[in-house]
Amino acid sequence: MRYLRVLLLFVLLLALAGCGQGGEQRGSETGKAADNTIVLAAYRHLAPGEKDGFYCSRILNVWEPLITVNEETGEPAPCLAASWEMQDEGRVWVFRLREGVRFHDGTDFTAQSVVDNLTWMGKAVRTSIFYLHNINLYYPHLERAEALDAHTLRLTFSQPNINQIYNMMNFGSAIYAPSCLADDGGFTGTALGTGPFRIAENVKDRYVVLERNEDYYGEKARAQRIIVRSIPSADVRFAALKAEEIMGVMDISAMPPVLADELAQDERFAVSVSPSIMVRYLAFNGKKPPFDDVRMRRAVSLLLDRRQLVDALYLGYAQPTVNILSVSSPFYRDFPVVQNVAEAKRLAREVLGDRRMEIVYMVNGADPIQKGEAELIAYWLAELGLDVRIEALEQAMQLAALRRGDYHIARAQQGLPNGDPIYIFEAFFMPKGARNKAMSLGYENPEVQRLLKDLSTETDPAVRRAAFDRLQEIGVEDQPVAPLYFDENIVVYNAARLTGYRALRYGVSLAEVGWR
Repeated sequence: MRYLRVLLLFVLLLALAGCGQGGEQRGSETGKAADNTIVLAAYRHLAPGEKDGFYCSRILNVWEPLITVNEETGEPAPCLAASWEMQDEGRVWVFRLREGVRFHDGTDFTAQSVVDNLTWMGKAVRTSIFYLHNINLYYPHLERAEALDAHTLRLTFSQPNINQIYNMMNFGSAIYAPSCLADDGGFTGTALGTGPFRIAENVKDRYVVLERNEDYYGEKARAQRIIVRSIPSADVRFAALKAEEIMGVMDISAMPPVLADELAQDERFAVSVSPSIMVRYLAFNGKKPPFDDVRMRRAVSLLLDRRQLVDALYLGYAQPTVNILSVSSPFYRDFPVVQNVAEAKRLAREVLGDRRMEIVYMVNGADPIQKGEAELIAYWLAELGLDVRIEALEQAMQLAALRRGDYHIARAQQGLPNGDPIYIFEAFFMPKGARNKAMSLGYENPEVQRLLKDLSTETDPAVRRAAFDRLQEIGVEDQPVAPLYFDENIVVYNAARLTGYRALRYGVSLAEVGWR
């Protein structure tokens, strides 16, 4: 085990060394930053712009939701909505909105603003690099949105919707100034929210400049100006931190554990960790052999030594799981993580007999951890009669290949856009679910369809929780995907120069970050 861990870390470091994109990315994208400007970095561009359903990520603190999440419990918490009340068994929800709030364009945030946002959201389903922007996902069976007065909103649904508050957490109730909403369901220009930061400049795939919102209703951001650079390569982010060209990293996959561990040895840097909303998993192409057979999917899941993967590649910064629902969900249920190599081989023999089969294992070429992980899993899969060919693709090519079904196994990840588990179950388990279709999972189960149909009208909390438990059980039994682990949100920052920098479930405490 010790030898294997050292070997895997060596493979990972080699992969990181091969991912560099040249020193030209290490300078500031806007020239030398002013003294009041903090420069950070993420592996992807966090403000993809007008064509993205959300324009920018929640973690930039530009837009705010009506309902956010309690960092400690994962339960719904007030944000732009100060309080709420369920009426008529969930057919009606009334929200009392926060007063004294203004959008970045200077207009007042009111109940009518929310009505305008919901009307705009209903005009089109828009894709996003974050989560699908679809009113039917977050407000199922919505009939009317009404402004009862300047700060009271009423939502009326055609069916009981007892989980509506969970639907609306974070990405489920993003609110923008009506002036930036286009008639086609997109944006007319830069997104204008109510958050502690406004977007001053946005250059796609290079950087986004945030400026403090001086009219913010709450405690103002500590930093006057923050630049968030897009640096896909982990080793370039590492080098930029060491050279103090950036002061910290943020977003998912901010820094591989092995590099975070190395930076922690330098007295300038600190590592902050928080439970993450992300689940890492293996997707199976269930539309063609051998993974159209549940026995082979179970065989792979039983074969995997998830603890070994976590210890070797994540240095313990993750938790093994067989459940696709994030541990961040208040409805999450824990299941034993079982490894049984003998049973895995028996199931594989039932499917393949004495044959061997070549399969394509697809990974994101920009993620060095996926590459090291794939090498080990490929070695294990040989015991099942599967000869693995690893294909490392850039993200856009990978997404296209998944939809076409040009793969057998693919490494992927899933976050939690809000607190409602139905989002996850419908996406992965329903025949027309977004993930099911986009990844060619080919998964169907009549019991799942019946449970989800019943949940659309069920109001008894105990019955609903029992249904959520059963859906998670079915996912573990059928393994349409093989969950691997929940990773932790690991962020690294220059503690000698910054204060207030800490990891959250999603992102960092950006508004609290400032110079020492």
